[in-house]
Amino acid sequence: MKQFEFISNQPEETMDFSKRLAEFLKPGDVIALEGDLGAGKTTFTKGLALGLDIKRNVNSPTFTIIKEYQGRMPLYHMDVYRVEDSFEDLGFDEYFEGNGITVVEWAHLIEEQLPQELLMISLFLGENGARKIVVTPKGERYEELCKEFFI
Repeated sequence: MKQFEFISNQPEETMDFSKRLAEFLKPGDVIALEGDLGAGKTTFTKGLALGLDIKRNVNSPTFTIIKEYQGRMPLYHMDVYRVEDSFEDLGFDEYFEGNGITVVEWAHLIEEQLPQELLMISLFLGENGARKIVVTPKGERYEELCKEFFI
């Protein structure tokens, strides 16, 4: 499986990266967001929201699990860190099949409920405050997206 990497040296670069990525997204796209604690998952999502013309402040939905934002397309921001049972039916599929973009932080915790095709993005802490962003497309739609975005 092909992977793409980007090094971000500051939060603004992470936001610019995800803001640019938003231009390539379509309704129904799903992004599984993983990474070290404090690596910039919410910063990434804030940039994505800017790219979707969302005016509201985006923050982590840690205690509410799902936050919805309206822009040129809806953004469904999920943080499933506190979901206790991966088989608990919280209606995630309605979001995955919806008319917006879904971002799932800590996606591995509900892996069984995720669509087969999605864009996996992992953020890792690096030296001197840098972040390594690793993008792994899963499925033809996301492979094409990555070809357009990275090339």
